[in-house]
Amino acid sequence: MFSTGGFLIYIALLLIIPIWAQMRVKNAYKKYSQVRSSSGMSGAEVARKILNDNGLFDVKIEPVKGKLSDHYDPRAKVVRLSEENYYGDSVAGASIAAHEVGHAIQDAEDYAFLRFRHSLVPVANLGSNLSFFLILAGIILGASQMMLAGIVFMSAAVLFQLVTLPVEFNASSRAMEQMVSVGVIRNNEEKETRKVLDAAALTYVAAALVAVMELVRFILMYVAMNDD
Repeated sequence: MFSTGGFLIYIALLLIIPIWAQMRVKNAYKKYSQVRSSSGMSGAEVARKILNDNGLFDVKIEPVKGKLSDHYDPRAKVVRLSEENYYGDSVAGASIAAHEVGHAIQDAEDYAFLRFRHSLVPVANLGSNLSFFLILAGIILGASQMMLAGIVFMSAAVLFQLVTLPVEFNASSRAMEQMVSVGVIRNNEEKETRKVLDAAALTYVAAALVAVMELVRFILMYVAMNDD
């Protein structure tokens, strides 16, 4: 299916794309975590302000250990911010806090893509766990139907990655809008905020691209197996 050179290029891309995306995130975060926001608000204060302005008084905010471990838990209705962003008052921390609140607003508004992503979680987890085992077994045993089953499971995991993209981009868009409307950032800080949000979005784009590349490769292998 691939020449030796083509296969090496493919493997290199699988390794380089995620690393490049992670470096972009880390560099943007490192740079703008050292820039104090003009509002002087901590990440926790930014999150609380935006939540309150959107009537989400029941959503809690908690600090969590780890670097860039920020996330929104829809089951507990909690925005969890890494301690650096929870207590800090940087542009990066405010941006990430607003992004996670964007997910809370999506949840409250029953955002379609968020609901769809949640519904995919069980099958995506199953697909991630079983797909490579079935595909590898199918290749070793020459069992095309087993390989096809693995590809179907992998497709569910890839679909989850693809659905994640509009969810994350929408949360970032909401974050920008909310930060401007509630006065967290001023005009000269919008560019800096957007750089942080765009860099974070790259990690999801990279993950989706790698997942699609892997799926296409196995589909081509399946086709080649059945052509023999």
